[in-house]
Amino acid sequence: MNNFFQNNDTKSAKEAQYEAQRIAFAPIIFQVAKSMRDLGILDVIYKNDKTGLTLSEIATFVKLTSYGVQTLLETSLSADIVKIKDDKYYITKTGFFLLKDELTKINMNYNHYVNYQGLYFLDEAVSKTEASGLKVFGDWKTIYPALSSLPKKAQQSWFEFDHYYSDTALEEAIGILLEKNPKNILDIGGNTGKFAMKISSMDENIQVTIADLPEQITLASANIKEKKLEEQVNFHSTNILDHTQEIPSGYDIIWMSQFLDCFKEADIVHILKRVKNSMKENSYIYIMEPLWDKQHMEISAFCIINTSPYFTAMANGYSKMFNSTDMYNYIKKAGLEIKEEIHNVGICQSILVCK
Repeated sequence: MNNFFQNNDTKSAKEAQYEAQRIAFAPIIFQVAKSMRDLGILDVIYKNDKTGLTLSEIATFVKLTSYGVQTLLETSLSADIVKIKDDKYYITKTGFFLLKDELTKINMNYNHYVNYQGLYFLDEAVSKTEASGLKVFGDWKTIYPALSSLPKKAQQSWFEFDHYYSDTALEEAIGILLEKNPKNILDIGGNTGKFAMKISSMDENIQVTIADLPEQITLASANIKEKKLEEQVNFHSTNILDHTQEIPSGYDIIWMSQFLDCFKEADIVHILKRVKNSMKENSYIYIMEPLWDKQHMEISAFCIINTSPYFTAMANGYSKMFNSTDMYNYIKKAGLEIKEEIHNVGICQSILVCK
């Protein structure tokens, strides 16, 4: 386990008090930063960073009142998003990343459109072990059957977030799978069908079956049809949490990508046991998850850890992102053995190959 966040109590009392205030005002700073980005203020400062811009010049460029722009600029100054010299504003490195960094953009949109309102109910979610924040979108127990019905920006932000963390690993992960020369693959939790489409296009002899909720099958099947891959990709509609249902058997590889983090410990172990029972002698399970303590850099660990409250308040009320110790324990409890570990696949993924 990497020793991230082990020496985090090194501030002086005054520094710690200041940090506490930054946390207390974090929701305001977040919204100001997003407004600075979306209203074009950061962009116009960036484009004029050699000369800097006065308040009135910025207000004229973005066609907003000086009052509104000044309010946003002063909070941004306090949050190290902009800097000021001789009454002219310039962008900082932090401001640059808020404006230009794809990871930051995706994380910010995801938190604004998917999580922001629902996290108000985090206390209730923790107390009840229910996705109490999900009620801001409708009457569902978990977010997964709701994905096709979410407001457009929330749905778009959810999928962009989900795909960003997995898509950067997809081609490398498929290369790892193809080393086993599989003929048929069961993709449990296939979501929109991205994995199935990618591996099918890379090897026309592979057959893939996507097992997922009916609502997700509907989304995936439309994508598969659009790509004309119906002859290679099949579907198995199921609720994986119904432990009375058998997992389809006879597959060379059972693939689970960012899937097990959707469940609580008891269900994870039950699912893995059912998968184990479906395996033939030469089958392998490939589990891909972003294990926060196996990351290359602390920034990745930070992003992964802070995705867990989404699961608590919005997704289901009981799951979270894994550290490796917990994941190893679930696999052992299911009677499986890890044969190989591959870490830092893409930007943050780990692949555990099990028998």
